[in-house]
Amino acid sequence: MSGKITVLLLDDEAIVGRRLKPALEKIGCTVEVFEDPRRALARLAEQTFHIVVTDIRMDDIDGLQVLEQVKKTSPATRVIMITGYAMMALAREAMELGAFDFIAKPFTPDDLRAVVARAAESLGLAVTSSTSE
Repeated sequence: MSGKITVLLLDDEAIVGRRLKPALEKIGCTVEVFEDPRRALARLAEQTFHIVVTDIRMDDIDGLQVLEQVKKTSPATRVIMITGYAMMALAREAMELGAFDFIAKPFTPDDLRAVVARAAESLGLAVTSSTSE
């Protein structure tokens, strides 16, 4: 892996990836965006990412299943869960399964950048500073 922080972003809504990829690239991350959880899991089998940002509620494969798979194959990877369904029970379950953090929609790109920066820091990595949008 290069010196850049690698992020896999998975959300079944295309607009989320289009909006968040540039926000994370702005702080020096290399970002791969997926809308299909199966494709994201296939990519995770090929490459280790520093951080995975995944929606919880998706058809077929949900974010908790993605979290479990990441933790099995790459325990050091930090997983940040995002959802439009801000349910505390789900948040607790995600954290118990090893999620690094949980962020509820709607959130701003700055909100996500802050959580990604904390996740990177927990790995001993640093993001580049960025002015807010």
